[in-house]
Amino acid sequence: MKNNKWLALAVIILGTFMTMLDTSIVNIAIPKLMEIFHVDLSNVKWVLSAYSLALAAVIPLTGFLIDTFGTKRVFIFALSMFTLGSMLCGLSWSNSSLVMFRIIQAIGGGMIMPVAVTIIFTVFPHEERGAAMGYWGIVGMFGPALGPTIGGYIIANMDWGMMFLVNVPLGILGLIIASNALENSPTKPFQRFDIVGFISSVIGIVSLLYVLSEGASIDWGNTKNWILLSVGIISTVVFIANELTVKEPLLDLRVIKIYNYTVSQIVQTLHGLAFMGGVLILPLYLQQVRGFSALDTGFLLFPSAIAAGVTSAISGRLLVKVGLRKLTVPGLFIVAVTTYQLSLLDMNTSVQTILLLSTLRGLGMGFCMQPVGTAGIYAVPSHLVGRASALQNTIKQINQALCITVLTTLIQSHRLQFADRITEQASGILQQQAYNEALNYAMMLTLITILLSIIAVMFMKDQKIIKAQKA
Repeated sequence: MKNNKWLALAVIILGTFMTMLDTSIVNIAIPKLMEIFHVDLSNVKWVLSAYSLALAAVIPLTGFLIDTFGTKRVFIFALSMFTLGSMLCGLSWSNSSLVMFRIIQAIGGGMIMPVAVTIIFTVFPHEERGAAMGYWGIVGMFGPALGPTIGGYIIANMDWGMMFLVNVPLGILGLIIASNALENSPTKPFQRFDIVGFISSVIGIVSLLYVLSEGASIDWGNTKNWILLSVGIISTVVFIANELTVKEPLLDLRVIKIYNYTVSQIVQTLHGLAFMGGVLILPLYLQQVRGFSALDTGFLLFPSAIAAGVTSAISGRLLVKVGLRKLTVPGLFIVAVTTYQLSLLDMNTSVQTILLLSTLRGLGMGFCMQPVGTAGIYAVPSHLVGRASALQNTIKQINQALCITVLTTLIQSHRLQFADRITEQASGILQQQAYNEALNYAMMLTLITILLSIIAVMFMKDQKIIKAQKA
């Protein structure tokens, strides 16, 4: 099975699917976890944020590890850690233990994405990379989109821990295939590890996100919050200065000089919030406001997953044929219109309307998520693809953690504001209305970022993508 590029693609798709699925499968279980562990949204959000934060912390290591140990060894180690973490998550006994085990899970998951891109650009010739990236990109849409459906089924019919334990047999299968299908890439002599960059990045990210998670309710009279804010800012400045000056940086920020790559990161960051709005806000609306079960919620969101997967699958080839802007701008407009309509949902909105809007939204997402990232990577010289991919995925995970923090904080604070206007004797319907208003407010925020991303994508160049594909 050596040198089988398509089998190699299959195994990295499997690993990526498992990783991406776990970015959203827990979303559908948030109400259940709040009930089981007796915690509120502000606590259970760390089950989501800790995973994204750990992914962001580990991804920068991947470029260094690939150079030192090779793609095969790194992929096998990453998949092993992810599988182990999944097993431990499924056996968790408290919210704190689940958060801790999600971090272990993310240590492996964070390496899978960048090493997957490196493998694709290593084993596939230039003319086949667009198709390979398109196939691989399907899981980028299908994984998070299918999370609510699979999670809903598990919550309704099995123990909640099966959301994670289902990864164990898949992980073992992936390890068997990877050990036979993958070949190790050339390695470089061991070089000095950028310990300053690693430590400063972790401290900066965690400190700033903790402060942001407090939202408007933060107590600025508490010295701890000022210390954390100061430490976060200083650590971030140290990280940037270090990465721009050290010989072998943890994250090669110098790839930011590549125009299309940089603009693609801006666009992805903007519509990343819109994507999280769909996978976080809609499940909360359907369960907390409308009273749907986790299973019904999953089935209602399933068509959007199919729509996103189909359009994502064909977007790789369309990117070369029609160009980036002609492909992504219509997709973003679809997302913008449907997001606006979703921000108007109330307790009487018909199921058919919700189904139609979420499906159209998924269709639009498929046309804009993967092509923008692919266009950015195409602009990078082949010898920098690994580092550029690591930076791209780091930005993505930091953004995802930030989006979760911002959205959950907004939802929580605005729900309490609306609830304060309601007397203690008010009916449960009015309490649901307060939740509904808070979710609509958060959804409207995602609309603003979509409109900004439409403007940003207009600054990306189509010609470079087409030329790179033909080279």
